[in-house]
Amino acid sequence: MTTAIAAELLALRKRPATWVLLGIYAALSTLFSYALPYLEGEGPGVPPEVLPDRIAGQVIAGFPFFGGVFALILAVLAIGSDYGWDTLKTLLTQGPGRLRLLGTKLAALGVVLVPFTLVVFACGAVASFGIAQAEGATADWPSAWLVLRTLAAGWLILAVWAAFGVLLAVATRGTSLAIGLGILYTLVIEGLTSALAESVSFLEPLVQVFVRANAYSLVEPLGLSFEGAAGNGPGAYTGPLVNAGQALLVLVALAAAFLAASATLLRRRDVA
Repeated sequence: MTTAIAAELLALRKRPATWVLLGIYAALSTLFSYALPYLEGEGPGVPPEVLPDRIAGQVIAGFPFFGGVFALILAVLAIGSDYGWDTLKTLLTQGPGRLRLLGTKLAALGVVLVPFTLVVFACGAVASFGIAQAEGATADWPSAWLVLRTLAAGWLILAVWAAFGVLLAVATRGTSLAIGLGILYTLVIEGLTSALAESVSFLEPLVQVFVRANAYSLVEPLGLSFEGAAGNGPGAYTGPLVNAGQALLVLVALAAAFLAASATLLRRRDVA
């Protein structure tokens, strides 16, 4: 099993798309979290949110939506490509069962999400430190415990969106349609429904089980600026929020449900 996971991990590492997605995500995160707030800051002095002591809340703000979209695309490419290239049947005839094959791919995908989390935070750290040095501001850093919790929360959020991407890839047996449906879901279903929940009260319980609502609820206690989340472009979110413990349970449950549905489809359906 370990050898199979290592092989899948190597395959993911060799795919240019993996690193292209990581590079784009890290660049966009640094641009919108640090470069633009710093350049567009109003009044004298440096905006406080771009200094090192705010790094946890500033960087994690992009994970519930923007990071999630990149994780979803990565998962679709990792799973759906085997349908598009017609290699899934070949892999299954070589011995591993369907669930074992899916398990190895999921394990490798989970490992690849670690650098997606770490690199984005590292870029944020470099950008915030550079701004502090340029402005002569004090470079105070958050506690190691807060950083560790934030990294764990970021990885979990990406993992939930990746699990949804796996389900879409298996359900559509490909990549293009799965990516389109995933982006459509994040923008239209979750985005518009969340926006309407402020004026249509019966939608609020539905929104509270959405990935993005629970992701924002999970990271809000870690220093997330809710004003920043409200002005986060397509990823803007203004509520409702739930308590962090409930958010953690819902996210884990959603990931488990997505993966269980993927396993059921892969096991029962013809792969041809």
